[in-house]
Amino acid sequence: MGKGQKENRVLSGVHFMQGNYAAVEGALAAGCDFFAGYPITPANEVSERMSQRLPAVGGVFLQGEDELCSINAVAAASLAGAKAMTATASAGYDYLQEGLEYGVAVEAPMVVVDVQRCRGENFATQADIMQVHWGPAGDHEMIVLAPSSVQELFDFTVRAFNLAEEYRTPVIVLSETTIALMRERLVIPEADKIEIVNRKWTTKTPEEYLPFKADSEWGVPEFSGIGRGYHTIYSINPHDEKGSIEWDPDAFERLYTRIPAKVARNRGKISTVQRYGLDDAKVALVAYGSEVRPCLDAMNALREQGKKVGVIKLDAPWPFPEEAIEELSRSVDLVVTVEMNIGKYAGEIERACSGRCRTGRVTKNRGLIHSPEEILESLNGFEEVR
Repeated sequence: MGKGQKENRVLSGVHFMQGNYAAVEGALAAGCDFFAGYPITPANEVSERMSQRLPAVGGVFLQGEDELCSINAVAAASLAGAKAMTATASAGYDYLQEGLEYGVAVEAPMVVVDVQRCRGENFATQADIMQVHWGPAGDHEMIVLAPSSVQELFDFTVRAFNLAEEYRTPVIVLSETTIALMRERLVIPEADKIEIVNRKWTTKTPEEYLPFKADSEWGVPEFSGIGRGYHTIYSINPHDEKGSIEWDPDAFERLYTRIPAKVARNRGKISTVQRYGLDDAKVALVAYGSEVRPCLDAMNALREQGKKVGVIKLDAPWPFPEEAIEELSRSVDLVVTVEMNIGKYAGEIERACSGRCRTGRVTKNRGLIHSPEEILESLNGFEEVR
């Protein structure tokens, strides 16, 4: 890679940029050097910009004939050592499940941007929230980041690559039509100010190396990579520490303990939250993605009325931030989940609150984000807010 290519990879400075483009710039800043994707609205701008930017910095762009081709190409590139990504929208995400299952099983770092849309139409929704966690077959714990702005589409895509490398697992950036197609101010730091996590390559010889041996029951194995003389079998089937297929209940148990645990046991580090106005709050709104924006507006309006309302923003809805929600439920009288679907994630919030406070929901799936006024009107139905 030439000097000019290195300088061009990170477009440091202040931009007015579309959300899909911001995700591309985040990927490039994180070191992405392989992208495969299939056209689908409203994620097309990711592929379109990648087709221009990635080859210019020494990477490889592939337009697959479908989503299944794309996700398997990403998995293969990852196993060969690339930082690899694909992007799709809700309908296309359906087709990625087999490849994601493979990525989980062989512990291949990869990033998937899912721009949520309503079924068959490019309207706003958060209806993919459960599928991005439980879509792939087999026991696993998926990492899912939910940006709420163009800036976070950049920041969270960088973070997604870092988490994928650290935990050797697929990571989902759960975007939305709302933020993917809007344009906002984006600040891209200088390259040396961006934290980057790179792959942990093994220093063992091929004779010493065990590709699926970790240092604990929830650890992350070192990486060797295809074409480097280690001759590892990367199979979706249950396998032993050497990678050899092992049809044995103990092999199942080892894999289905460690693979979820390497993520779940680091939940406190991964599933970060942001708190607004919660120091004295009696009512808390819980939101992720673009719904955080009207929640903050509603909070400010209620605060002006003297009502003690706060917002907790979930940066990573999966793995579920159990401790943060439990702590919240002990400090307020009412927790209300706001989301753009029929109330999917709300059930998880209510479970975690476990009767310690009252709970409620403000939900809809009409192809539009909630307005602050809609949230305020719904909150008037709760005695804690009136």
